[in-house]
Parts: sequence; structure tokens; C-alpha cells
Amino acid sequence: MAALNTSFAGQRLNKAAARKVSAKVTTRAVKPVTRAQAVAAPADVSSETVMDCVNTIRFLAIDAINKSNSGHPGLPMGCAPMGYVIYREAMTHNPKNYQWFNRDRFVLSAGHGCMLQYSLMHLTGYPSVSNDDLKNFRQWDSVTPGHPENFITNGIEVTTGPLGMGICNAVGLAMAEKHLAGRFNKPDCEIVDHYTYAIMGDGCNMEGMSGEGASLAAHWGLGKLIAFYDDNSISIDGHTDISFTEDVCARYEAYGWHVQHVQDGNTDLDAIRDAINKAKADPRPSLIKVTTLIGYGSPNKSNSHDVHGAPLGADETKATRENLGWKYEPFEVPEDVSKYMDCSEKGAAAEAAWNKKFAEYKEKYPEDYAELNSIITGELPAGWADALPEFTPEDAGVATRIHSQTMLNALGSAIPGFIGGSADLAPSNMTLMKQFGDFQKDTPAERNVRYGVREHGMGAIANGIALHSPGFKSYCATFFIFSDYMRSAMRIAALSGAPTLFVMTHDSIGVGEDGPTHQPIEHLASFRAMPGMLMMRPADGNETAGAYQIGVEQTDRPTTFALSRQVVPNLAGTSREGVRKGAYVVAGPAAGEDCDCIIIGTGTELELAVNAAKELGAKARAVSMPCWELFEEQSDEYKASILPKGVPTVSIEAGSTFGWSKYADISIGRDDFGASAPAGILYKEFGITTEAAVKAAKSLM
Repeated sequence: MAALNTSFAGQRLNKAAARKVSAKVTTRAVKPVTRAQAVAAPADVSSETVMDCVNTIRFLAIDAINKSNSGHPGLPMGCAPMGYVIYREAMTHNPKNYQWFNRDRFVLSAGHGCMLQYSLMHLTGYPSVSNDDLKNFRQWDSVTPGHPENFITNGIEVTTGPLGMGICNAVGLAMAEKHLAGRFNKPDCEIVDHYTYAIMGDGCNMEGMSGEGASLAAHWGLGKLIAFYDDNSISIDGHTDISFTEDVCARYEAYGWHVQHVQDGNTDLDAIRDAINKAKADPRPSLIKVTTLIGYGSPNKSNSHDVHGAPLGADETKATRENLGWKYEPFEVPEDVSKYMDCSEKGAAAEAAWNKKFAEYKEKYPEDYAELNSIITGELPAGWADALPEFTPEDAGVATRIHSQTMLNALGSAIPGFIGGSADLAPSNMTLMKQFGDFQKDTPAERNVRYGVREHGMGAIANGIALHSPGFKSYCATFFIFSDYMRSAMRIAALSGAPTLFVMTHDSIGVGEDGPTHQPIEHLASFRAMPGMLMMRPADGNETAGAYQIGVEQTDRPTTFALSRQVVPNLAGTSREGVRKGAYVVAGPAAGEDCDCIIIGTGTELELAVNAAKELGAKARAVSMPCWELFEEQSDEYKASILPKGVPTVSIEAGSTFGWSKYADISIGRDDFGASAPAGILYKEFGITTEAAVKAAKSLM
């Protein structure tokens, strides 16, 4: 029986198209406004209306979770006051144009509490989340899934759920803002000016990656990052004191953050407002610890892990309504709340004012405008791919990591939004763009990013940069073996459609003397198994250029490059165009012609495949297969012309043979760990050789 294969990418695109919001935000005239910096209690409504807004947020979450019979009511009930202040009073955003460039960004790092964000989005006027959508929480084909997903719900910035991931994404968003502000703002025109807000919980702070991101945020001086720590002292297992007794504020102070504590996050909105204002006045990233009561308002379940991840149920919901004096029916929004919470008009006015300023910027600074507009829109400069060089067999062979460095430098000069760096391995990954300096606290306009030894945080930060604006081409790098440390971030990139470029060098046993701790084996197979990821293993200069061209062209999926430490020749027959097909003929009978055997190679082993085909005779074909995913996207006719059925086929690759049975009758590789020895010795001892490929092919013929 053929496997059922639904297109996840197709679901994403269809849903996005169905929910697309017009960039034209309003048809009526709006009054330009200046950006409000200070948060203050509203003068135009009563405090009772404000508390009704807070309770509406709570009960929309309660009702949706009850209806779906699953979800996490505790966080929305406890965080409703801070959520209200952030979305209604502090944030500058236009619900009718969720993609407006200069909007403030919000990240719910504690993504399980997503009904908080859905309620806020509905109340503040996002067309993507209707009352009916709240009623469809966690159901099939809904735009209100069980965790925030940017590819499903318009207005969600990043996909969160794995704890700690969101705060690192927020660091990436704030880093992107600081870079663009440092690069494009002028003394007479501050065109880039927005904040990144985040809410994280105890679980986020337990995860190590949050520390990686927080350390970098302070080092970089990301003063427009404001993170709220929902200090409710409850985890799934029970009270946090069973496993988490550290002083979180002291830790963030040690990182170099500005730290405040709001002691009553349940009702003291003025304290939350004051903390935001003080955060905005400080040049450091800010942590606002907000002590809350999880499940606030529930007489019998608040301050208990029972309210963390289970519906209140009918009886406790009734008791909570009585306890908070809430007289409204499920999903009912009071009229004064509906009117006051809607941010559409003031958001449209803020965008109109910014659009006017951007038009003036265009007139005064046309060159800077062109670069910034490319980053905002994602429109690549004409002829950008021409910057990538071509190679002939006469050109000296080098490692593909060296070719990668050539491509990074070429693309950095050609593409305004090209930015990235390495996890303390730039001299080995070859990832420095020589024409730029380092992005640092005092040099934010530069484009080399020094992530330090923080692979997991690096991957999530790079995703945040990639998702900040369509024109950012964000790359990050480490040894391929250490992708294990950042796999979760790479998976979220694939899930959420972040077009991050993951540059992985030292891609096989060819690492040699460093031994099995540094030699990837199963990694190619595992990333080929990951939906939504392009896994590229180029063989030489032309294939590396082709792989980067394809990676840069992606708008909704990431690309991983596996690059060699050892030198490889530039082979005859390789091409950028071939890489685009995923697999193509490099030697022997052309596609569609008769052949008596096929040797498939990737990366450093393509040379072995070509040599084996030559030894086997004129009817033996050598095929390069740098990207399985692209090959599977080709027509059946093309695939059959490259790998016709019934022709004996051998694959050779210095990694796990897992998965190769789909294409080859015999697979030559390494299904155990490596060893410490010179690369040439390892290839010989492990039987990954031309001779082994010839022998395997002859056994099939």
C-alpha cells in the first residue's frame, strides 16, 4: 500500500492564503500620531472597565479550554493583567496589518498558555482570531492550535512550545531591531523603533537555552527587549521548590539585565505599567518578574498544578464566575470591553504616521531606503545570484567549507539582509564575512554575529532574526556533530517556515584525528527525515554555489549545508542547475540514455562515485545527489531518467546508510561510530572507497 503523504507545506500555504490580511489597513482617513513611549492608566475609561477587560481575557481562555476539553487555563488566568497592559496599552501594533514593519513584537515563550494570546488578539482587533475561532480552540483545521504557530495564525510572530525557545526567538527579534536601527536610523529620522515583549515562565527559566539567549541579550545591549517572568511557582510536577529554588532575578542581574519585581501581578496594573516605563528608560534588556497566582480567581484550583494543564470544568468555572463577579455567558464580551480593547484605529494611525516618515526617508536617503526596503519586503536585488562564482576542474580543489566561505562573502556583499555567524568556530566553519565587522553592543550595524559556544540558543536566535523581516537571510554555523545541541531549534525552523541557513562543517569521518566524538554518522539521515528541511551536501565549488543560491531563495523553509573539512576537487559535470534538481548525472550516459549500472555519491564521496563509474566502463553512470528533498520534488519522468528502475544502483556516502534503500540496491557507508585516525586511513578501514563501490556494482550486474 502506498504511504499516505499529506503536504504540510500545502496546508500552510492554503491556510495563509485563506487568512491573508490586506496590506491596505483602512479606507478612511487617519490622524498621524507620534509613537507613545510611556504607559499610563487610561483616562478615557473607568478602572472597572479595565478590570472587565482583564476578566474578559481570563474567561475567554477558560471557556475555550472547557469547550475543547483540553488546554492550559492557569497561565492565562494569572497573566491576564500583564497581557492586557502589554497588548492594549504598551504595544504599538496594527491588528489590521499584522505585518507592518515597525510594529512591536510579542512572543509567548510559555506557549502552552496560548489562549492568553488568542484572547488578546481577538479583543484588540486581529481579523485572524474571531470569536468562533476561540470556540474552535485546538480543533482540526482551526487557526487557534494548542501552541502559537506563526504559519497558522496571522499575528503570531514565532512558533513556541518547547520551553525556552521563545525567549531566544525574542532575543533574535530584538537583535534584528537593534541591527537595523544602528544601520539605518539618522539623526533627523528614527525609522526603526520597536520593542520586543515576551512572557516566559518557570519552565523557560529552567531550560538551559534561555540562559544562552539571556547572556547574549545582555552582551549585545538589547535595550528594547522586555521579558516578563510569570513567577507563579507551579510546574506540572507540583510546586517549583521541588526542583527550582534559585534566585532568578540575581541570575539575570549577573547576566547584566535590568531587573524589577512586580509583587502583585494579579491586580496591580499600575505596578506593571511603571515597570514597563522603567524598562524603556534603561539601556539594558529588562526582566520584569511578575509574581502571579496561577489560575487566579478559581476558588479551589488556583495556586495548584491542577490548574496548569486541565480545563476547570463546569462546576469550578461556575465557582470562578461567582468568585470574580462575572455575570456574562461563555464567550460573551461586554460591549464596553469590545469597544475599548480594539486597537485597530490607533494602530492604523501609528502605521500611517510611520509610512509618512518612511516616504520622507526615501527622499532624503534613497540608497539606505533601497537596502532597508529590500529587508522589509524580501525583494532581493536584481542579479544577486551573479555574485556566486563558477568553477572548472582546472581550479584548485579546496574543502567545501572553504567554498562556503567564498559564497558567504559574495552573498554578504550582494544581499542587504545577509547576516550571521558561528558558535565560537568561525575560523573552522569559515563563516566570517571579511568586509564586515562584528555585531556588538556598540557596533550594531555590523553583520558578523559572534554567538559563542551556545548552539541551542544560537539556532533559536537565528530563527528569530530570519522571522523578523522577509529580507533577512540569517545563517548560523557549527560542526555538524553539534547540530545535536540545536536540533530542536532546527526542527522549529522547519515547522514554522523560518528560512534560516544552518552551515554545518566537518561533516563526516573525514574530520579524522578528532575522533568519533566529532564525527557525524546519523546526522544526514536524521535531517533528511525532518519535514520541511532542505538537507544539502554539495560536492565541490559549483555545487556549493548552487546550494547557497537555493537556500537564499527559500522563503518558508530552512536549509542545512553539510560541508567538508577535507579538500575535494572541482569535478567535471557538476553545476548549479544540477543541484536545483536534487540529483543529476555528472559522468557516463546522460539522463534518459541506457546505462548498465549507477553509482550515486554525495559531497566528498562524489569523487569516489565518479572514479568507480569510470572504472566500470562507458555504460556506468555517476549521479550526484546533493539534496534528496529537491529530487523528490521533481517529476516522475525526470526521476526515472536519472535513476531508472531495474538498473543496478550503488550509493556511497560517509555516513549512515539508513534511508538509501529507497534509491540504491547496495549502500556503502558507516553504520557505527568513527575512530581517531587520519581521514584517508578511516575511509580505507571502513571500506568507503572506489574499490568497494566497483565491487558492489559488479556483484549486482
